[in-house]
Amino acid sequence: MCNRYRQTKTKENLSLIFGASILDDAPLPHQELFPKRQAAVVRKETGERGIDVMAWGFPPPAAARAPVTNVRNLASPFWRSALKRPDRRCLVPVTEFCEWSGEKGAKTEHWFSLPASEVFAFAGIWRPTEQGAAYAFLTCDPNPLVKPIHEKAMPVILHPEDYDAWLDAEVADACAMAQPFPSQLMGVA
Repeated sequence: MCNRYRQTKTKENLSLIFGASILDDAPLPHQELFPKRQAAVVRKETGERGIDVMAWGFPPPAAARAPVTNVRNLASPFWRSALKRPDRRCLVPVTEFCEWSGEKGAKTEHWFSLPASEVFAFAGIWRPTEQGAAYAFLTCDPNPLVKPIHEKAMPVILHPEDYDAWLDAEVADACAMAQPFPSQLMGVA
C-alpha cells in the first residue's frame, strides 16, 4: 500500500489549483510525507473548499499499533461512518507517490505521477481525534502500470472534474469512484 508520497506545492499554489481558501496561515510542515506527518488536505468548510492541515493516519483500532493510512474495504464499519458523510470526505493533494519493488534489503522505489498535472488528488476521508484531525485515503485495484510493482492496490486518484462529486455525492456514488486511474495518463520513474 502507498505509505509515502510527496506534495511540493505551497498553500497558496494549492489554493489556486483547487479553488480553495486557506484556513490558517501556518506553512506546510513537510513535502516528503509518511504516516503520522502533517499534510495538506482540501475539505468543505461551510460549503466552500478550504485547505486544512491534518495528520496522515487514523488512530488504529484496539488490535493494531500503527495508524491506518489506506482505506481498502469500503464496507468495513471502521470506514463506513466517514464515507457516508460528505463533510468527512477530502481531497489529498499529491505531486507523486511511491511504491517499492524487490526483496527486503534491496528494495527499489518507484515514483508515480501524472505528467500532465503539476498536482493531483487522492480520494480521502478525515475525522477529528483527540490529537487533532486525521486523514486516510482510499485504495483500489492497481492499474496495469502500478500492478507489476504493487500487485495489491493503488491510491484512488480522482479526475479534477470529479472533485466536487467526491466531496458532495451520496455514499454509493462516492464509493463508485474507487476505480483504478487510467495508466496511460500516468508516468513512473
